[in-house]
Amino acid sequence: MADTKKVEIKPAKGRPMLQWVGKKPLRDVIAYPAQLVETFAPALTPALSRGERGNLWKDWPDKFPQGGLLFHGDNKDVLAYLLANGFRGKVKLIYIDPPFDSGADYIRKVSLRGKGNQTSLKGEGYDLGEQIQYTDIWANDNYLQFMYERLLLLKELLSDDGTIWVHCDWRKSQHLRCLLDEVFSPDSFRAHVIWRTMTSSGYKGKKSLGRSHADLLYYSKSEKFVYNPTYLEMTPEMRARYSHADPDGRLFKDSYLGDVSPETVEDLRKSNLLYVTSTGGFRIKHYLDEADGTLADDIWTDIDPENSQSALLTDYPTQKPEALLRRIVEITSNQGDIVLDCFIGSGTTAAVAQKLGRRWIGADINKGAIQTTSKRLQGIIEEQLKSAKGKAKALPGMEGEETPAPAQFSFAVYRVNDYDMQIQHNEAMNLACEHLGITRTKTDAFFDGALGKKLVKIVQFNHPITPLDLEEVKRELGNRPQEERDVVVVGYGKELAVGAWLEDWNRNRKRTGLPNQIDVKDLRVDAKSGGFFVHKPAEANIKFKRAGDKVSIEIADFLSPTVIERLKSQAGILTPQIKDWRSMVDSVMIDSNYDGKVFNITLADVPEKKNDLVVGKYEVEAKKGSTIAVKITDMLGEEVFVVKEV
Repeated sequence: MADTKKVEIKPAKGRPMLQWVGKKPLRDVIAYPAQLVETFAPALTPALSRGERGNLWKDWPDKFPQGGLLFHGDNKDVLAYLLANGFRGKVKLIYIDPPFDSGADYIRKVSLRGKGNQTSLKGEGYDLGEQIQYTDIWANDNYLQFMYERLLLLKELLSDDGTIWVHCDWRKSQHLRCLLDEVFSPDSFRAHVIWRTMTSSGYKGKKSLGRSHADLLYYSKSEKFVYNPTYLEMTPEMRARYSHADPDGRLFKDSYLGDVSPETVEDLRKSNLLYVTSTGGFRIKHYLDEADGTLADDIWTDIDPENSQSALLTDYPTQKPEALLRRIVEITSNQGDIVLDCFIGSGTTAAVAQKLGRRWIGADINKGAIQTTSKRLQGIIEEQLKSAKGKAKALPGMEGEETPAPAQFSFAVYRVNDYDMQIQHNEAMNLACEHLGITRTKTDAFFDGALGKKLVKIVQFNHPITPLDLEEVKRELGNRPQEERDVVVVGYGKELAVGAWLEDWNRNRKRTGLPNQIDVKDLRVDAKSGGFFVHKPAEANIKFKRAGDKVSIEIADFLSPTVIERLKSQAGILTPQIKDWRSMVDSVMIDSNYDGKVFNITLADVPEKKNDLVVGKYEVEAKKGSTIAVKITDMLGEEVFVVKEV
């Protein structure tokens, strides 16, 4: 592993120090490479070019496009990657809405479909949780370690004048407060905001008080931090406090003046700000027509609860209202600042940042969250581009207000430690080399590079390493009698016979004193490689048959390697036998007249109950020469898209 990929993490020094079974400090993390999988850049305007917006993007690492960044992967891996690639100390605002340890599933358990398939694709540990949108079931110690590690990483990314907001509820607010005190120090505590959600849970009026609020823990990294006072619209009760009136009818309220000099009293009198009570006391006037509103405090009662915005619902179970994120973003960041949310969920943080002229970075371990966020941001950017002046579409509650110009009209989506090697072999090789610290060699027709003093041969990732691959290395070494370096063969997976071949080869080389020992690095399981994970796309075998003006569509087979891999990785259970491919499929969508651009659903097969399976055989009307598109989505949200002219 290359030294440059090990990211050092400063220890937490705050107090108190919460203890739990298995608590481990995070001294360093491995930064895995990222794979660019998608970009959205419909039309970059000249005003957002690198030259003209140089001041805005001067702190942006050169390897990234100047736009939003969306990462699919475990956020521990994503945060380490950001630290290793130029974002340390550059994030102005972090908002996270992590799991609450509630013991509840916020959406369906992502299980295999069908009767008898009750195995959920989730684990007690946090490293295999990406297959759920929000399964919130934890062992307490695992949860604390999970949050501790991520808070340490987030602190490293935060700028010296930056702030972090942690969204939680009664279940974990006390634990998270202690963790934040330890990581950021109690002196960095700014507020514990109570957000009145207006919905009551529990046994209100029976055995306990109803619960009707969420908690927002607000910390800064230092004593110097961005803070923009926010004024709330006055309620009728607040307006009623302006109960005094000047002779001209101008309303005001008064407040205590304190001990002031005669000169100050005279200045207030001249400015018509001195109020003399009936007993001759002095107070100061505050006029209603000069009031910006009332300053926000740490109790927020004016923001509707989550999932309350019917026009903005994304079907994501814990979607937060944009008004909540708007307040946080406006209070603790300025236009052009970088905003980060590594539990991006439905994408509300990125959506608000985009609308308020901030730069943004989002991450989530769940592919469904990435898909939801991507779709949401595309819609926002397209609306922004429709405006000739580059002004954003109004946020809820901002109708009639002028919103800031967007910081970007594009974003890019990356995978971290979950790679699709079918895209291009050269790209896969580059990822492996970056991960292992291999120096590429372009002048050698056979070997791909060097790892220290050893030659490296990378086997194609579309098959495991076999003895035949090793025989090729053997022949090449035979053609180079002067070559004395050892060899490392890198691949994804290996056949059992490889072990015996290597044992014979290396024993003979050692016995006869010959060079060229051979070692194998299996990226699937080799501990030293850090568990480099390769993503294998799902595949489908679909048969089309025309009969008159109708076309029958039969899904003969479907395979999701990711589902199978997760089942194999799940500790404590036996890998279930998948007897029916339909148990891996969540839905089937068909467009019977696909135009190559927009997928219009003409037939949808979405089983209502978890024990139900998709049909797998369909019939649609389609004119001769039409193009039919079939989209199959597996239980982890991965899609297979098959197009056929019939």
